[in-house]
Amino acid sequence: MGRVTTRRPVVHIRDGRSSRRPDTLVAEEPMEIRVGAQPLTVTMRTPGHDFDLAAGFLVSEGVIHDAKQISAIRYCAGGTADGGNTYNVVDVVLAPEVNPPDASLERNFYTTSSCGLCGKASLEAIRTTATWTVGSDPLRTSPEVLASLPGRLRAAQAVFDSTGGLHAAGLFTADGELLCLREDVGRHNAVDKVVGHALLTGLLPLRETILMVSGRASFELAQKAVMAGIPLLAAVSAPSALAVDLAASHGLTLVGFLRGTSMNIYTGTERLQSKSS
Repeated sequence: MGRVTTRRPVVHIRDGRSSRRPDTLVAEEPMEIRVGAQPLTVTMRTPGHDFDLAAGFLVSEGVIHDAKQISAIRYCAGGTADGGNTYNVVDVVLAPEVNPPDASLERNFYTTSSCGLCGKASLEAIRTTATWTVGSDPLRTSPEVLASLPGRLRAAQAVFDSTGGLHAAGLFTADGELLCLREDVGRHNAVDKVVGHALLTGLLPLRETILMVSGRASFELAQKAVMAGIPLLAAVSAPSALAVDLAASHGLTLVGFLRGTSMNIYTGTERLQSKSS
């Protein structure tokens, strides 16, 4: 498996003085996801939790929703000239009764680490049918709990400490207990890794949980939350207008600009009950 971090020489300048030293950088490598030996997509990701990433991607795309729908996940060999394994190709074997991905999901170019939706033909193509309804989820939490999540997320980011170059996605309980954290150069990959972990450990749907992400809340992240049955998505930065529209239409609570004790609640305010009120 590829390394999560790597070292590169840099010239460091401080107070007008320069020095040469090694710098720790986050690794970024392509990973091809195949289904039944058929190529589906290529994404740029940070190596690690690759099976979670592949499984979570298929959940987000509406292909599967239960671990029993996967017969096997494995790395494919033959990635180098001498037939060695690069650990950059993952093949998911679906159970016999599961339909393969629709041909419209095939992406004929790289999915970059900043945009997982590049290659979708239209907005309607990404409005996949959710298996679970999050609008009726009984989750109740408080602004005080939400305010604590960015700090808890940051404290659990082991690789970020050494590189400063990773996004994170954390799954929390209504009381703020961290259930799962994943890091990646792409925020959409980090979320897929969380969702894939939940699938493979039998936790879907993720009822009464909170998904906390670094960076912004895009349409795609809101979609991934809905597809995994997560009722609340919180982000430290801004959501897009389309993410707010999706959240409103599906009953997803969407919180943005979560910084300190300040936050914007865009949808689903009924799930937040202040301890001081």
